[in-house]
Amino acid sequence: ELVNGKLTAGEKSVSFNAAGLSSGVYIYRIQAGNQTVTRSMLLTK
Repeated sequence: ELVNGKLTAGEKSVSFNAAGLSSGVYIYRIQAGNQTVTRSMLLTK
């Protein structure tokens, strides 16, 4: 979990330390109110 709580409206970005992760495809989920979006990201090292 990277962020938990209420945020103000607008564009946001989140950074995280991927040092302990291997290259590959990772799934992430964003929840806002009653909406959920699930996407994948490619991590390359």
